[in-house]
Formats: sequence, structure tokens, C-alpha cells
Amino acid sequence: MTEIQSIITMAKIIVQNTQITVLNFEKQDYISLTDMASAKEGDNRAADVIKNWIRNRYTIEFLGTWEVIHNSNFKVVEFDHFRKSAGLPSFVLSASEWIERTNAIGIIVRKGRYGGTYAHKDIAFEFGSAISVPFKLYLIEEFQRLKAEEQRQLGWSAKRELSKINYHIHTDAIKQNLIPPEVTPTQASVIYANEADVLNVAMFGMTAKQWREMNPTQKGNIRDYATINELICLSNMENLNAVFIEQSIAQRERLVKLNQIAIHQMSVLESRDNNDRKLLK
Repeated sequence: MTEIQSIITMAKIIVQNTQITVLNFEKQDYISLTDMASAKEGDNRAADVIKNWIRNRYTIEFLGTWEVIHNSNFKVVEFDHFRKSAGLPSFVLSASEWIERTNAIGIIVRKGRYGGTYAHKDIAFEFGSAISVPFKLYLIEEFQRLKAEEQRQLGWSAKRELSKINYHIHTDAIKQNLIPPEVTPTQASVIYANEADVLNVAMFGMTAKQWREMNPTQKGNIRDYATINELICLSNMENLNAVFIEQSIAQRERLVKLNQIAIHQMSVLESRDNNDRKLLK
């Protein structure tokens, strides 16, 4: 049996009141057939549901065809043996035997944590038909919703990391051009805070302190509640402000420039006029 060593991610989806585990092995999604089968016959009969499905002639054909397409190490001779035997009253086949005899990768059996029988999403969707047609359709819908949410979170994390990187560029420029020699740490922190608020006012129309006073029950800071478009714009502004600082442009002038840039970029990103933002005078 091929043992896949690393679990990259684990997630749960709910399909018709049944919690189903989704594991990601080596960038491929595998869905728990054991969880799915429990929706039909309960936990005690889940293994029997899987066995009855896998011994079906159509299932063998489907599994073998999938392996031929995706698995160069698939043992076709063993597959032919199972295919010829499928449908006979005496034919019995378990998921473990299928994996061991054919070197299949589309189905995996795990013990211990996240234990059970899992199948690649293509195969799991097909198994959904053995539960019911509505179950299969709801399974596909919930899985797609999960993937969309993962992509949204990935995009958010990427923008947050970009913002952090640009923040370091920004603070380096402040340190080199705005902080005079021999200032105290307290003086330096005031300069940093003021520059952060230049961006906050240009982007959000308020300082960090003003936001906290308006949102006393919220955790984090004003940027934690920014949209992805606002984070993209903020990252660009941090780079531009670093350039403006190196050019010795006064803070007041930089604020107006950054505010104009924010309005323009947000209008482009959101494809509409941002009427609630006014240029600083």
C-alpha cells in the first residue's frame, strides 16, 4: 500500500447534516468516504456501504479508468483481474485490497487520527451517487464553497504579507530621512505613529486613535478590518510614501498626494466612483 506521509490541510464540510472530513495530500483533495457512508447507514455500517460500492462492476471500471489517467504506476493486469471478477456473487473487494493489489492512489485508507477510507474528490463525487443524487449535488456544492473560501483566505493572507513587507520599506525610509540624529526612542516612536496616521487618514479618513475611539469593542486595529482592495491600495501607498519621504516632501503635501492616489486607485479597483471620499484640501 502506498503511504502518503504528510497532511497539508484538514477541513470539515457539512452535507445534509453530516460532517465530512476533507484532507489535502500533496496538493490533492481527498474526501472521507467513511463520513459519507455514515450518512446512509450510520457509523456502524459505513464500511459495508463502501465494500458494496467498490465491488460493483461499474465502480471497478470507473476506479481503473481514473487510475490509468492519473497514476503511471497503476497495475493494469491486476485491474483486469478485478474487472473480470466484478459482478460475480462470490466477488468481494475491500478498499485496502484494491490499493495493495493495484498500487492505486485514488483511494487511501488511514488509521489513527483522521482514520478512515478517503477518495480523491473525483472519486468521492462519484461515490456520492451511492448515497443519493441530492447528497452528491450538495457535496459538490459544499466542496466548491470550501475551495472558494480557501482562495479568499489565501488572497487575504497574501495581501496582508505584502502590506507587512511594504511597511518595513516604509519605516526604513522614515528612519533614514525623518529621524534626526540623537533622538530618543520616544521621539522616534512619535514620528512612526504620525507617518502611520498619514496613511490612515489618506486611506480611511481617520487616525488609528480616532478609529479605536469609534470602535471601542473591536479588537485589533483599523487595518485588520480593511478590505482586500483597501490593503492593495495601502501597500501601494506605503511604497509611494517611502519615495516621497526620500524626496523630502513635507508631510502635509504627502498627505494630499496620498489621498488623491487612494481615491483614484480605489475607484479603479472597485470599478465605481468613490463618492464618499473627498480630496483633502
